[in-house]
Amino acid sequence: MTLHIPFDNTYAGLGSGFYSKQAPEPVSSPRMLAFNRDLAQVLGITPGDLPEMAQVFGGNRVPEGADPLAQLYAGHQFGTFNPQLGDGRAVLLGEVIGTDGIRRDIQLKGSGRTPYSRRGDGRAWMGPVLREYVVSEAMHALGIPTTRALAAVETGDSVWREAAMPGAVLTRVAASHLRVGTFQIFAARRETAALKRLTQYAIDRHYPGAKGPMGLLRAVRDAQARLVAQWMSVGFIHGVMNTDNCTISGETIDYGPCAFMDIYNPSQVFSSIDRMGRYAYDNQPGIVVWNLAQLATALIQQMDDPQEGVEEATEIVHAMPGVIEREWLSRFAAKIGITTPKEGDMALIEDLLDRMAAGQADFTNTFRALAGEAARGQFLDPGAFDSWATTWRQRIASEEDPEGLMRQVNPAFIPRNHRMEEMIAAAVSGDLAPFERLMDVLVHPYEDQPEHRNLQNPPRPQEVVPATFCGT
Repeated sequence: MTLHIPFDNTYAGLGSGFYSKQAPEPVSSPRMLAFNRDLAQVLGITPGDLPEMAQVFGGNRVPEGADPLAQLYAGHQFGTFNPQLGDGRAVLLGEVIGTDGIRRDIQLKGSGRTPYSRRGDGRAWMGPVLREYVVSEAMHALGIPTTRALAAVETGDSVWREAAMPGAVLTRVAASHLRVGTFQIFAARRETAALKRLTQYAIDRHYPGAKGPMGLLRAVRDAQARLVAQWMSVGFIHGVMNTDNCTISGETIDYGPCAFMDIYNPSQVFSSIDRMGRYAYDNQPGIVVWNLAQLATALIQQMDDPQEGVEEATEIVHAMPGVIEREWLSRFAAKIGITTPKEGDMALIEDLLDRMAAGQADFTNTFRALAGEAARGQFLDPGAFDSWATTWRQRIASEEDPEGLMRQVNPAFIPRNHRMEEMIAAAVSGDLAPFERLMDVLVHPYEDQPEHRNLQNPPRPQEVVPATFCGT
C-alpha cells in the first residue's frame, strides 16, 4: 500500500510575506518509532509500509500535494518582544480536511534549519519528540484541546545538546499553527494589508461566525479561557506561555518544559528557563489574559477607528478574568461532584486546595480518590481532610450522581514526570516498551486499569524530577 495524504492547502495562498518556502532537510537513516493509525484515519490518510512512511515523516521525501514552508511570526518571550521568530526547526507540509470535516495542518518538527533558525541546528533529539508524542496524545484523551502526534521517526543522525543524542522528527497535527505572534509581526511592521488578510483568514478558518477583528478577539478569548481552566483542572503547567506559543484556535501547543504536578503546589514551576516563576501553575490565568491583550493591540491597528477599537478591545480583555473564573469553577465543581455550582462552592473548593497544599497531597490522586474512601490517605494529616469532608458531603448529598461525575472528570492516570524520564531513557537505549505502555494506558485516563496501578504512584524522593527542559 502506498502512503497517500489528501492535501488541501490554503495558508500558502496568503502570500510569500507570511512564510518562506522550505523543504525539510534529509536525514541519514529514518526509522519509524511510532505511527498514530487512529489519527491517520481521522485525517483521511492512507498509510504506506513503514520504510516509505519513515522516508516521508523523516523528511527525506516530500509527499505529493505538499507545499512545504516555514511560517513567519514574532512573539513576547518571557515578557520581552522579539520582532521576528518563525519556524526555526519546523516545516508545514500542508493541510488536510479530515473525515470529520475539520481542516488541520501537518507539520514536521525537528526537520532541519530554516531561514528563521536563530541559534541551533534545526533538529530535535528523541527525548522531546517522544515526550511531546505522549503528552499531546494524553491531553487529547483527557478531552483538552491540543495539537496531536501523527508520527515519530528516528533519523539515524546525532544531534548535540549536552552530549550527542539520537535525532528524531515529530509529525505534529494542529487545527492551525496561527499564533498571537503571527498577528504581532505584521502589526509591529505596520503591514496593515497583511494583517487584514490574516485576520480574515483566521475568522474563515476557525470562527466563521465572528464579525471583524473584535469578533475574532472575543472568540479567541473564550477559547483560551476554556483552555487554561482545563489545564488547571488536571494540574498541568505549560511552562512557556510566550505569545508565539498561544494559538488562535485555543489548542495547547509546544510541549517543551511542560509538566503535570504531583504534590499540589499552586506556585509550582518546572521549566528550567522560567527562573522568576512567570509561568507557574497559579500564574497561568493571568498570563493568558496578558497574551490576549497583546493580540488586541495587534488587531486594533487594522481598524478604521482605532480609538473605538481600543475601547471595545479593553472591554473584551477586561472581561476575560471573569470568563476564566466561571470556566474554572465549573470544572473544579465537577471534580468534587457538583453539577451546577452555586454560592459557597468556590470557597469549598479553595478550602480543599489550601488543605491539599498544606498537607502535600497528590493533585491527581486526591481528586480521583474523592469518589471512594481513600482521599484522606493523601494528606500528611488525614484529619485536615476529614474536617473539610463533613461540609463537602452535606453539599453533594443533593447531587444526583456525584461519584459518577467525579469519575468522569478526575483522571486516574496522567503522564507523570518520573515515568516520562524512565520512558525516554529506555527509548534512547533502544527499548520502546515503556513508551508503548504509557501510550496504551494514557489513551484511557479515566479508566481504573488496575494492572497498571503503579503508574498512578507519585515519585519517591529519589525519583522526583525537579526541572523540565525546552526541547530545543
